[in-house]
Amino acid sequence: MSTQRTISFEDELLVVEQAEPTLARILSDRPRPASPVTMTLWMIAAKLACARFEAGDLQRLLGELASGLTEFSQQVDRDIAATLARDPACRDRVSVVLFYKGYLALQSYRLSHHLWQVGRSHLAHWLQSRSSEVFGVDIHPAAHLGSGIFIDHATSVVIGETTVVEDDVSILHEVTLGGTGKHGGDRHPKVQRGVMIGAGVKVLGNVVLGEYSKVGAGSVLLQSIPPHSTAVGVPARVVGNCSCGRPADEMDQWVEIEDEEDGSR
Repeated sequence: MSTQRTISFEDELLVVEQAEPTLARILSDRPRPASPVTMTLWMIAAKLACARFEAGDLQRLLGELASGLTEFSQQVDRDIAATLARDPACRDRVSVVLFYKGYLALQSYRLSHHLWQVGRSHLAHWLQSRSSEVFGVDIHPAAHLGSGIFIDHATSVVIGETTVVEDDVSILHEVTLGGTGKHGGDRHPKVQRGVMIGAGVKVLGNVVLGEYSKVGAGSVLLQSIPPHSTAVGVPARVVGNCSCGRPADEMDQWVEIEDEEDGSR
């Protein structure tokens, strides 16, 4: 019985470069051999570099930060795997690292979060601000995000300071996980494992999205919802149980609304 050989990340890159000489020129000074981590850091540095912070200097800083994060490599692998599993348009790991701004913004957050945790808040804010300018994704460096997270399309995603997003969550574009008012303290949403948040959803305040729940596109959620539930509307309300067991994995945008009188759909 034959076994399938797993192609290395470097070999994936070489296939792309051989097929597209223009991309080979663009990637001419990339790490060799490249891994998902080293190529991710290279891409972030190339994207966020500016006149006063050149790509080489930024890449060295990001490399130093990543070396202090024992879980960074595992988080990178899980985020890439989540993207491949949940986006039918994605064909390989190289595409995630080269072209998916949601993925790159998420890894930029991980590095800024590390800076925040070690007391380098101003540099953390600079990295957050620059990432927001370039990727259109604004994640406060103090927020707590797990791994296996997929931010699809990613444009205009905002995640506030005291937000918690657990593992295996899917978030679509134009989602806000925000606070209300101007009071301090714990004021942002808590998103439990396996939740799917549809496009344009606004979740406001210190509310809990129970594990494996789903919020339909365009909803404004102002209160907590239980596990395995579906919420939709403005303001959002629970309209039934989630029709699939793992909504973040299945990415099913369809919302079934139960009849309030007889429970039919």
